[in-house]
Amino acid sequence: MLRQSRENMENELLSRLSGVRVAFCLSASYCTMDKAVAQMRRLRDHGCSILPVISFNVRDHGSRFGTPREWRERITEAAGAPIIDTIAAAEPIGPRELADVLVIAPMSGNTCAKLAQGVTDTPVLMAAKSQLRVCRPVVAAIASNDALSANAVNLGRLLNTKHIFLVPFAQDDPQKKPNSLVADMAQIPYTVAQALNGRQIQPLLTTFS
Repeated sequence: MLRQSRENMENELLSRLSGVRVAFCLSASYCTMDKAVAQMRRLRDHGCSILPVISFNVRDHGSRFGTPREWRERITEAAGAPIIDTIAAAEPIGPRELADVLVIAPMSGNTCAKLAQGVTDTPVLMAAKSQLRVCRPVVAAIASNDALSANAVNLGRLLNTKHIFLVPFAQDDPQKKPNSLVADMAQIPYTVAQALNGRQIQPLLTTFS
């Protein structure tokens, strides 16, 4: 009965997404980008239009998870739209009201710290600043190895910042990486639907099986 009730609630939330304009920003937590891109595609499948934005590190640097060219191709295919990859191109998102909601997924520890401290030196951070400037929601999906240590103060600041909503997160490897937190990327669509109504999805703390 509880499972059916949860499924009904999730389906109702997803039904609200048709026609929503999402600026989807990716920062360089390379190991979680694949899951984030999958949710970008999922949002599009539920009727959202996607405006993809990438950080300089995603644009310029590769890793064992893929080259910049490979990521650009995957993101463009999932979004169905060209990528914004400069600060100047990201700045109009807020003033021109190009997005109903902005998603940062993954939000790396570096991006978390800079967002909390008001630093605007990447396309992703400018996009977020631009969105917050016009009091529209920003949804952030943390992926950081120091979220429970050096970055804990910054995550706490974002939790207490108006118009910022967090995707539910958990310790992804408590034994080997006790300070690491990763958002449950599969909950991005539900978090977006709630944020559009000014609500933080609950519960915020989750678990990984």
